[in-house]
Amino acid sequence: MVDSPLALLAELTHRCPLRCPYCSNPKELTRAGAELTTAEWARVFREAAALGCLQIHLSGGEPTARRDIVELVAAARAAGLYTNLITAGVLLDAALMARLVEAGLDHVQLSVQDAEEAGAERIGGMKGAMTRKQAAAALVTASGLPLTLNAVVHRQNLHNLPHLIEIALEWGAGRIEVAHVQYYGWALANRAALLPTRAQLDEATRLVDAARAAHRGRLVIDYVVPDYHAARPKACMGGWGRRFLGVSPAGNILPCHAAESITGMIFPNIRETSLAAAWADSPAFNAFRGTAWMPKPCQGCEHAERDWGGCRCQAFALTGEAAATDPACALSPHHGLLADALADAGETAFRYREFS
Repeated sequence: MVDSPLALLAELTHRCPLRCPYCSNPKELTRAGAELTTAEWARVFREAAALGCLQIHLSGGEPTARRDIVELVAAARAAGLYTNLITAGVLLDAALMARLVEAGLDHVQLSVQDAEEAGAERIGGMKGAMTRKQAAAALVTASGLPLTLNAVVHRQNLHNLPHLIEIALEWGAGRIEVAHVQYYGWALANRAALLPTRAQLDEATRLVDAARAAHRGRLVIDYVVPDYHAARPKACMGGWGRRFLGVSPAGNILPCHAAESITGMIFPNIRETSLAAAWADSPAFNAFRGTAWMPKPCQGCEHAERDWGGCRCQAFALTGEAAATDPACALSPHHGLLADALADAGETAFRYREFS
């Protein structure tokens, strides 16, 4: 029997005023005219609640680029879901904030690209973004909603990690997620400019440990590390199709937010089926559930039901085979690919492949 998912990631749109080089958007973006309608999203929310989801993450792209974002928050709240808005904050003003609160928004997660204006502009590609983000944080805290800062870190901004943590405190966040870039999609295309050195990673880990001790009771610090220096993979999303599902702007139902990076895999669409049917019965969701699908050395490994084989998207990105042992595992025959990537990164200049 398949357990119920706990959370739904609703990727409302791929539209966004920022141009971050590690963007989780796929390389083929969904146009506005092909996005799910307000009514279709409301049905998704009702089905998610009936399936057992407790919370919904309203994301993108930039979710506030949708003109119906207030109606979507209200629909999620009406379905009985805890609502979390994941936003860059650059389109958020006082009037919209008031309407979102009235609609029943529960929480805001605000992304920051760097601790300095110049770095934030260079990484996000938008002038004045940092000032707008600070104003957005003030609107959130003034409204009484809890605020989380999401700091995506990599080689180009890790030197500012202490300042990023201080910003979380200054802006009134109760939590900061220090999330190292995960390398698929656009991040994979820009990997050579983003991969941290082992020394950078070790220093970041030391800083996080110290900050957790220093700010205990004031600030919760979540820490997501990259796999490229690892000897064992993490349980990506808690295991494929175990606790999480997402819906893309065009309605594709996904076992993780990056699943569409696995080319050739067909995912069910909410316009053609229900969430419940997709979750329980679709070949895509069942492809990597449990352990029966695993190749050696995963098959029979004592860690198989802890890491669930690692990340399928990473395995595909690095080996071309979604069912391959995640190269983050030291026992993988492809583990050397990670060392090769680190060597290729070297001292690569700060340059990105951009998307439009």
